[in-house]
Amino acid sequence: MKILIDTDVLLDVALGRAPFADASGKLLDALQNGQATGFAAWHSAANFYYLCTSTQNDKAVRGFLDDLFRFIQIAPVSTIDMQRALSLNMKDFEDAMQAAAALACGADVIATRNLRDYTMSPIKAKLPKDILRLIA
Repeated sequence: MKILIDTDVLLDVALGRAPFADASGKLLDALQNGQATGFAAWHSAANFYYLCTSTQNDKAVRGFLDDLFRFIQIAPVSTIDMQRALSLNMKDFEDAMQAAAALACGADVIATRNLRDYTMSPIKAKLPKDILRLIA
């Protein structure tokens, strides 16, 4: 199974956001152990870095990303994928970019806590805890 990891899942783990960090961390562990293939959108790294460095130092945030991208791949996107994101009938453009990245990498599902904004996504979105049940 191919899973695109939304930025909020990464933030839950890095910032220890209870009660979400547990399931999100277990999902990342499962990806690291090869139970599924993980992807992230290119822009997720920038969003993650920006949000985390408001409370954590640069070295720690870069270290988290370096560790993460040893077992999660960046979804290969192009101008066509950006045009696809622009054409999606989704209210939140950043989420449309995530959905377009999921399409580009052939993801089966998007891991997020933000299910409401993905109702119009061409790729189904699920909570990390629900994806864990699928790949167990």
